[in-house]
Amino acid sequence: MWSGDDGPVRSRTTSAAGALAALAGLAVGEGLAAVLDLRESPVLSVGQSVIDVTPGPVAHAIIDAVGTRDKPLAVASVVLGIVLLGALVGRWWTSRRAAACLLVAGLVAAGVASVLTRPAASPAAVFACVAGGVTVMAVLELLLPQRGRAEPPGDGDPSRRTFLVRVGLVAIATVVVGGAGQVLGARHRRRREIEEVRAGLALPTRPASAPAGTDLGVRGQGPWLTANRDFYRIDTALSPPLIDPADWSLRIHGMVDREMTLTYQDLLDRGLTDAWITIACVSNEVGGDLIGNTSWGGVPIKGLLEEAGVQDGADALLSTSEDGWTCGTPLEALTDGRAALLALTMNGEPLPVPHGFPVRQVVPGVYGYVSATKWVTDWEVTRFADFQAFWTRRGWGERGPVKIQSRIDVPGSGDTIDAGPLTVAGVAWAQHVGIAAVEVRVDGGPWRRATLAAAPNDDTWVQWMLDWDADEGRHSLEVRATGKDGVPQTARRAGVLPDGATGYDQVDVVVG
Repeated sequence: MWSGDDGPVRSRTTSAAGALAALAGLAVGEGLAAVLDLRESPVLSVGQSVIDVTPGPVAHAIIDAVGTRDKPLAVASVVLGIVLLGALVGRWWTSRRAAACLLVAGLVAAGVASVLTRPAASPAAVFACVAGGVTVMAVLELLLPQRGRAEPPGDGDPSRRTFLVRVGLVAIATVVVGGAGQVLGARHRRRREIEEVRAGLALPTRPASAPAGTDLGVRGQGPWLTANRDFYRIDTALSPPLIDPADWSLRIHGMVDREMTLTYQDLLDRGLTDAWITIACVSNEVGGDLIGNTSWGGVPIKGLLEEAGVQDGADALLSTSEDGWTCGTPLEALTDGRAALLALTMNGEPLPVPHGFPVRQVVPGVYGYVSATKWVTDWEVTRFADFQAFWTRRGWGERGPVKIQSRIDVPGSGDTIDAGPLTVAGVAWAQHVGIAAVEVRVDGGPWRRATLAAAPNDDTWVQWMLDWDADEGRHSLEVRATGKDGVPQTARRAGVLPDGATGYDQVDVVVG
């Protein structure tokens, strides 16, 4: 009846007790983090540490598999790992107490090491980790007291009923402590306060609407203007920084003639420039949706760098986010006249918190990993030879120019459609170059030129459409684009590493 290393104690019972103890420890640590207004809780700190050491190819594989759900997955993975280790601690608690205590101590040490390596490290964060570990051992001692290995729950002291009552009380306390910490915690209040500040900002903006002729209105095709709520989000912040504009500043230093520190009001005093810009993630596969188009409002970066006075020999801008993330941008992309902005608005409203509020960078023509720093607080004018940024240390290319791409949105791959007239439609982009032509072919036949919608500038994507008289059978459709520089999209299929995917988007359909 009884089995496992715990002698007469059910291994399932002790494992469950250990898992519950781990959850209780997590609840206490997370609750304290919320009440003490920690920038990152122990779980988030461990998750960030895991992200920081994840190799580039692994990071891309995760993004490719789960897309924008990567952050909930990262947190869930950390929690699951801790719970599984807690189950092991429970199995050892009555038979290998020293080993169990060492494993708990190891988990606490890992948490402490993680919180101490984060930008907002504090003694309070260490306290939250230690309190969580103490809670684990206290709960295990309550549920599995070492009274003799021959007395399992349900057949001695404590009785089965007493054991189950204690389990129930611990479970309720875990939910109450964890929930109360999140609801009553300082970070929850801080998020609400920042949202109120954001909503109350009187910025010189106007609601964004798609310019005439940019949206073809093809049924089933996505809009030309990407709504804020639908805009993709790929970054390494498990918990977006909460920054009051009144507290924000940007330091400009390095290879400059004049070091500068700018405030939010300084940017407003310079006046905001609006620009339609499409930005894309380097992890966007051929035909992927890690791309969005919107109206950004901000201060041109070129003018700010001219004020600082860039010195000879500099070729890069190393920007740093409030949470410590770094990115290196070619100076050429910031000073050649393109609409590179320190953005304060998105679609006519202050930046949403997950998209960089109060200030972020937007640079057309280069992928986000080398340009789109959110929550930016530091600029160092420097040289690529003198640093490696977050993603370049993980094997990604240094400068990240956007590759010309096109995508078929309608029909979708695998669709079954009726024979007869059909509209094929999609988007194409070559930021800071512009799209001159889009062509479609069916079953490897001749290329046919598609109709292009209007575009307000060369920094946005453009919608296209083509009428097709579909006959019955299975068909394969491909699309390619040509830039205004005369360079056609390559057919060579390549993955996103090290600097962006290439190849024709293809959809296969059945016409009935």
